[in-house]
Amino acid sequence: MKRASRCESLLLLLMVLLGPWAAMAQEFTIDDIRVEGLQRISSGTIFNYLPVKIGQNIGHGDTGAIIRALYKTGFFKDVRLEREGDVLIVFVQERPAIATIEIAGNKDIETEQLLSGLKDIGLSEGRVLNRFVLDKISQELKRQYFNNGKYGVNLETTVTPLERNRVAINIDIKEGETARIRKINVVGNTSFDQDDLVEGFELTPTDWLSFITSADQYSRQKLTGDLERLRSYYLDRGFINFKITSTQVAITPDKRDIYIAINIEEGDVYTISDIKLAGDLVAQPKKYFPLIRLDRGNVFSRKEVTGSTERINRMLGDHGYAFANVNSIPEIDDEKKEVALTFFVDPGKRVYVRRVNMRGNHTTRDEVLRREMRQMEAAWFSAEQVRTSRERLQRLGYFENVNVETPAVPGSTDLVDVDVSVTEKRAGNMMAGLGFSQSQGVIFNASISQRNFLGTGKFISFGFDTSAANTVYRFSYSNPYYTVDGISRGFTLSYQKTDFDEVDTANYSLDKAQVGVNFGLPVNETDRVLLTLDMFKINYKVGNDASEQLKEYRRRNGSDFLDFQLGAAWSHDSRNSAMMPTKGGVQRFSTSATIPGSDLEFYTITYNQKRYFPLSKTFTLAFKGDIAYGDAYGDTSRLPPWENYFAGGIKTVRGYQDFSLGPRDSKDDPLGGSMRLVGNAEILFPAPFKFVEKTVRLSIFADGGQVYDGETDIDLSDIRYSTGVAAFWLSPFGALGLSLALPLNDESDDDLQFFQFSFGSAF
Repeated sequence: MKRASRCESLLLLLMVLLGPWAAMAQEFTIDDIRVEGLQRISSGTIFNYLPVKIGQNIGHGDTGAIIRALYKTGFFKDVRLEREGDVLIVFVQERPAIATIEIAGNKDIETEQLLSGLKDIGLSEGRVLNRFVLDKISQELKRQYFNNGKYGVNLETTVTPLERNRVAINIDIKEGETARIRKINVVGNTSFDQDDLVEGFELTPTDWLSFITSADQYSRQKLTGDLERLRSYYLDRGFINFKITSTQVAITPDKRDIYIAINIEEGDVYTISDIKLAGDLVAQPKKYFPLIRLDRGNVFSRKEVTGSTERINRMLGDHGYAFANVNSIPEIDDEKKEVALTFFVDPGKRVYVRRVNMRGNHTTRDEVLRREMRQMEAAWFSAEQVRTSRERLQRLGYFENVNVETPAVPGSTDLVDVDVSVTEKRAGNMMAGLGFSQSQGVIFNASISQRNFLGTGKFISFGFDTSAANTVYRFSYSNPYYTVDGISRGFTLSYQKTDFDEVDTANYSLDKAQVGVNFGLPVNETDRVLLTLDMFKINYKVGNDASEQLKEYRRRNGSDFLDFQLGAAWSHDSRNSAMMPTKGGVQRFSTSATIPGSDLEFYTITYNQKRYFPLSKTFTLAFKGDIAYGDAYGDTSRLPPWENYFAGGIKTVRGYQDFSLGPRDSKDDPLGGSMRLVGNAEILFPAPFKFVEKTVRLSIFADGGQVYDGETDIDLSDIRYSTGVAAFWLSPFGALGLSLALPLNDESDDDLQFFQFSFGSAF
C-alpha cells in the first residue's frame, strides 16, 4: 500500500510540473499574447522580435525558436513560455541597465578616449549589461594602454547593483610605468650597417628627444610600418628576394624595457637587363622614356619602378585619359640575377569635360570663380588642372571650403562634369588690434577691409596704426584681374609720422605721405612680377641735440622732398602653408629707385628667401637669408637715414636689442647702414602636447647678421651670432613670438636682450 501511495504522489507531482509543457505540446491557434516581467523594455519591443503573431498556429516545435529569438536580443537573462487556454504567456527576466561608468586612476589616457573604446565593444551608459561584453572590459582597456606602451597596467572592475534593475560600473586603473624600447636589432644583414637600416624607422630606442617624439614607445602599427620601410630599403637597392623571416618583441619581467629583433634574409642584388613598353601607347615612345627614371645595367629599384608608373599615369591623365592603367611586369632571371621590365599601358577612353558647374557662390560672381579655373569645358580632362583650379580658389581667401567633384555624365563613358561647390566667408571685415612690441611699446590698430567687394574679387581697405613711435593712415585698392590675363592693378594712399628716437635709434622724425599705383603680372602658378610707381612727400626733421651726421644730411640735401620712386619685384612661393610651412619656400627679389624729377636720388636692392626641408614627420629644417643694399647717386650725398637698414631683434638677429647692430652716429645712437646681411638656420618641431600641436611650434635656432655703412670694407668678422630656442603661438588672440637667445660673439658696446617677444591681437 505504501509503495502504491508513493507512486501516486510522484505521478501527481510530475503532472503538476509538466502540465504547462504538456499543454504547449498540443498545437493551438494563438488568440492573444501576454508578456510578464517587463520593467524598462516596452511590450512593443518584445512583439517586434517575436517570430509568431496572434492567429498563428503554434506547437511544441515552435517554442525553441521563440526563446532563441528573445535571447538573441541580449535584453534578457531568462525567458520561458506558458499557455493559458489559447493565450501564449511569455515570462522574461531583464538584464540590468548600465546607469553609470566611472573610471579612476587614468592619467595617460583621457576618460573620454577610454569610454569611446568601451562604447565600440557595446559597453556604455544606458545600454543593457551583457556579461559577455563585461568580460571584454579588461581586454579593451589594456589594448588602449598597450598602444601607449604601458604594459604593466592593472585593472579592477566592480559592478554595483542599483534600484530599478540598474548597475554602476567602477573601473580602477593602475597605469604603471611606460615601457621604453631599449634596442632594435636587425639580424642577418651583411650588406648594410645596422644604423643605416633603422635610420628611417618610426620606432627608435630611447634618446634625448624621446620625451618630445614618443618614438621609443612600442606600437604594433608602427612596427608594421617600419618592417615595410625595411623591405622597401632592400627592394630599392636591388634585393628582389629579400625576406623578413621573423620578428620577436620581448619585454622584461618588470614591464619597462622592450627589445625588438628582426630576422632577415637579404638575397642577391639584381640589375635591369631591359626596359620595354607594351599596350596601347597613344603617344610616341619618346614621350614615355623620360618619365622612366631607370637605366639598363643599373640596380633594380622598386621605388623608381613605382615612381615611373605614377609619372606615366599622371601624363596620360593630363592628356584626357583619366582612367588609364599602367602596370610594370618584371621578368626575373635568377641565374643571371637580372630583371627585364615591361611597362604595359592601358589608356582607356579619352575623357572630356562637358560642363564646369559652380555652386554655393551666393555673393561672389560666377566669373570670379571661373577665371581661376584651369580646367576648361569641352577640353580633355586633366587631374592636374583640376587640382590647380581648386588650389587657386582656396588661395583667394573668399571661401571657407572648396570642394571639387568630377561625376561621370549619365549614359556616357567619355564625359564628366566638374562640379565646384564653395562655402563663402563674410565679405567684409572690421578689425581692431592691440599689441605690444619691445621696440615700439603698445600698438593700436584698426581697419575696415572688403576682400571681395560686392562679389567682384576686388580688394578695398582703410586702416590706421598708432604707437609711441608710429602713426600710420593708409588706404589701398586692388583689382586682381585688371585684364583678363590676370594682370592686377592697385592704388595706395598713406600718411606716416615716425619719431625714430622713440625706437632707440637716431634723433630725428619723419612725416611721409604716399600716393602709388602698382601692377602685378603672373608668370606661372607660383611666380609673380610686381611693378610699382609711387610719389612721396617727405618732411625730415632733426632735433636740437641730433648727431652731426643727421644735421649734415639736412644741410646738404634739405628737409622737404618730393620723390618719384619706380620699383620692380619678383616673388616665388611654393610653401605648403603660409603660417606653419614644412616644405617648399618663398623667395622675393625687389629693387626700387627714384627717377628724374625727384629731389633725392637713390636706389635699393633686396633679396630674401626662406626654405623648408622636412626631416621627418616631426622635424623641419629651415634656412632664411636676407641681403639688402642701397646707395645714393647724382647730387644726393648718401642714402637717406630713413631708408637705412637695421638689424637686431626677434625678426633678424635674436639676443641683440632691436635696431642695435651696425653703424652708430656721433651720439652713439644706432644710425643703420646701406647694407644688411642676415642669415638664420632653425630646426622646427611642434609642441609636445597634442591639443596645441597645430597652433604652437618650437625651434632651436642659430642667427647671424650685421649692418654696414657702405663706406668701409665689409668685414665678415663683425657679423654677430646667437643661438637659442624660440616659440611661435598662433593664439585666438593673435600671433605670439618668443625667443630666448644667447649671443655668441658680442662686444662690450653691444646692446643685448636675452628674452624677446612680440604680441598682437584682434578684437
